[in-house]
Amino acid sequence: MAASITDTQGIIAIAAAAVAAAALLPCVALGLSLRRMRSAQRLVLGEGERQDVVTHAAAMQEAFQALSAYVQDTALRLDGRLAGVETALQGTLAHRALVRYDAYNELSGHQSMSIALLDGTQSGIVLTCIHHRDQARVYGKQVRAGQGELELSPEEAEAVRVAVTGEAASAGDAAERSA
Repeated sequence: MAASITDTQGIIAIAAAAVAAAALLPCVALGLSLRRMRSAQRLVLGEGERQDVVTHAAAMQEAFQALSAYVQDTALRLDGRLAGVETALQGTLAHRALVRYDAYNELSGHQSMSIALLDGTQSGIVLTCIHHRDQARVYGKQVRAGQGELELSPEEAEAVRVAVTGEAASAGDAAERSA
């Protein structure tokens, strides 16, 4: 004989269907959550060979350590090369200045001059060219640590001072000091 919905068997069947429907909703939510997690995992792990997150993390750690070792090696090599370049640059001209003046208090248009050519340690040379109406003379003096090995004329000392400080020399300063 057929059971009706209102008898005990029908009510139990309806209750079981309701419990099954209620259990189906969390299963669907879990399925969607699992799908999102797998999608995110594919983003992290890539589409290549199948591996778990732990294996992938270990591979990433190895790759990071290899990259770190490479960067340290490269930094050491660059430090060595930079030290070599700095050593080579110490001998190059780093400071220079030109001072023009009238050597014999003539009105020759500041044709005499002293030029200082110094390296990073303020060592180098001072060249002086003295022009007169009928002759010209050239003198050279060595400079070490900003001081002349021979006594510098006021104009030569001014050229060294201007070269070292980077200040502009006034045209008449050195000539006025020598007079």
